[in-house]
Amino acid sequence: MYASTVRVPVLRSGSRAEPVRPQPPTEEEENVTSTAETGHVTGTADKDYNLIWYVEACLENALRLETYIQDAERAGDTEVTELFRKAQADSRKGAELGKQLLSRRLAD
Repeated sequence: MYASTVRVPVLRSGSRAEPVRPQPPTEEEENVTSTAETGHVTGTADKDYNLIWYVEACLENALRLETYIQDAERAGDTEVTELFRKAQADSRKGAELGKQLLSRRLAD
């Protein structure tokens, strides 16, 4: 399962912003996220969970892009509208492909 841990520093009032540098995962985090199947925690095998996440992310992206399309249309920007419509179609396609694959795999 792909997982990433990023630690974000908290800035105190009056301190100047410094570039955020992601910290590498601890050894324990690395072992859990890269070498161990965590399906026992979720009740769903990592490969299936990852596929479920992918479908959800595609669907969420298609919804978010609808807002962006409407914003671009209101601004009269046909170039951006077309870009977002193509991206939305790709997200829908990814969701459909993921759902088909997930359906086949969960049926086994």
